[in-house]
Amino acid sequence: MIRPEKINSYRDLFVWQKGMALAKQVYSLTHSFPFDERFGLVAQMRRAAVAVPSNIAEGQARHGKREFVHFLSHAEGSLAELDTQLALAIELGYPRDINVSESIVLVGELQRMLASLRRKIEVRLATNHQPLTTERLLRDP
Repeated sequence: MIRPEKINSYRDLFVWQKGMALAKQVYSLTHSFPFDERFGLVAQMRRAAVAVPSNIAEGQARHGKREFVHFLSHAEGSLAELDTQLALAIELGYPRDINVSESIVLVGELQRMLASLRRKIEVRLATNHQPLTTERLLRDP
């Protein structure tokens, strides 16, 4: 993964790069699922996996912090969907001869990264819109 000094686009975001890696893993993983699942679980898992980096990209490309937080939240939701769908696929015994643990680990990493990024942006939003007053200085550590 590439970590540039300056973020010029969503492609520079490490969380987007990891999201893309997860989407590719899910496509490979679901390739071995039963044919009758192609319009069911396969389609849902692929859609959720693609939605993660897509929402990160859309949020960052809009150049507004509030909108970015909104789309990061959507990415977190899609990741939760995918996590649930992975669990179901494992319980159904669909992943054959493929190590699914790498995808599960990546889902966990992305969950932590997205939550952290969203919180950091929310803190910046909160501090950017509150005027600095003596009362606030005495109240806030």
